[in-house]
Amino acid sequence: MLRPIVATFLLGAVVASVFAAGVGFARAEEPASAISIDNFSFTPATLTVKAGTTVTWTNKDDIPHGIGSANKAFKKSKALDTDESYSFTFTTPGTYQYFCYLHPHMVGSIVVESTTGSVESTTASNATP
Repeated sequence: MLRPIVATFLLGAVVASVFAAGVGFARAEEPASAISIDNFSFTPATLTVKAGTTVTWTNKDDIPHGIGSANKAFKKSKALDTDESYSFTFTTPGTYQYFCYLHPHMVGSIVVESTTGSVESTTASNATP
């Protein structure tokens, strides 16, 4: 009679441990609004977010990089050294093209959707916040 109770308790403890480990791994991932700069590239190269989201670029490269808007839709960052970050909150739906102003071949884009979930066809040229 005691064996089924002990077995149930142990099974419950194992399941709880596996669930807790899964939650820990989920927390270790970068948020969906993070862009990593590494090996002369932006990852992800295109990021889709909701209006009102703050996007953060973090330089993981050994050399400085700087974030600039292709059409001055947002203020450019200072030159970011290794592990430094720059953030901007996108409030207006549209597509925002950006680049590294120290290495102009490095490009990326932010697609900002309205908070209702539909993608606007507005481009950054007329979506300037």
